[in-house]
Amino acid sequence: MVKNIKTPSNLGVNQGKLAPMPKSPNAVSSQSDDPEKKVAPIPFKGDLNESKEKIKQALNAYGNIRIVKEENNYIHAVNTSTKMKYNDDLEFYFDEQAAVIHFRSASRIGYSDMGVNRERYESLIELLK
Repeated sequence: MVKNIKTPSNLGVNQGKLAPMPKSPNAVSSQSDDPEKKVAPIPFKGDLNESKEKIKQALNAYGNIRIVKEENNYIHAVNTSTKMKYNDDLEFYFDEQAAVIHFRSASRIGYSDMGVNRERYESLIELLK
């Protein structure tokens, strides 16, 4: 049984920003002001289209991730955990001006994620190399 199937309403890009971080420690973002939740933005690999393709390839290689929304400068994907079937939201904002991809990964439920969102970010970075 898949839990937490409702997509949060605050996702997406608003004035160049992904959704703010929750108060709980179960999320990371390259746009976070909280050092505990901060990760580095991902540098572009080529132009916008090449960078999007690289991200999609990394998501595919990671496994258990499906893209649910794709726009010109944005990808929203959902990772469903193998064991508990929890859904986590992954967002990628492709900032062409800065030539970086802003990243946000957040658990939909619970308080602590036991570091899963940061580990997922680090795994995706490795897959992009």
